[in-house]
Amino acid sequence: MRFVAVLVLIPLALAGCANDGLRDIRGSATGPDEFMVRPVKPLAKPVNYTSLPAPTPGQANLTDRDAIAEGIEAFGGRPQATDGGIPASDGALVQQASRFGVASNIRQELGETDAAFRKRKARFTQFKVVPTDRYNQAYSRQSLDAAAEAERWRRAGARTPSAPPSN
Repeated sequence: MRFVAVLVLIPLALAGCANDGLRDIRGSATGPDEFMVRPVKPLAKPVNYTSLPAPTPGQANLTDRDAIAEGIEAFGGRPQATDGGIPASDGALVQQASRFGVASNIRQELGETDAAFRKRKARFTQFKVVPTDRYNQAYSRQSLDAAAEAERWRRAGARTPSAPPSN
């Protein structure tokens, strides 16, 4: 009986040694990977072949889509506004948002803080019997319950026109 218990416990102990971090996402489908397909614009004949840009390896093609520009257009914006700096029409908004100062290394600082948080939360996640996605468990204290927040703002008397009606 002890031999059978050892045979069962050894594979379980070895399976618990894998450290995939907080995210352990595995695809169960055996079909093609839909993220490998890149949608492109339809091919079009140029007006003048001499005006075409020289091909540059690793750079975008004329038929490649620009997701950011398409998103800006979908929301009624002007994609040309992203080419330069801050448009004059947004100057007051930027000034108001940066009235208490702007940290120049905010992305690096947040990245380091989040990496330390994930390392601390993933300390004991390497010991598991079954594969589990620990991401939501680690960040559960930092997530918002949308329905509860909307209800809290409604009780406070704030208008929430884009939120679904309360039940």
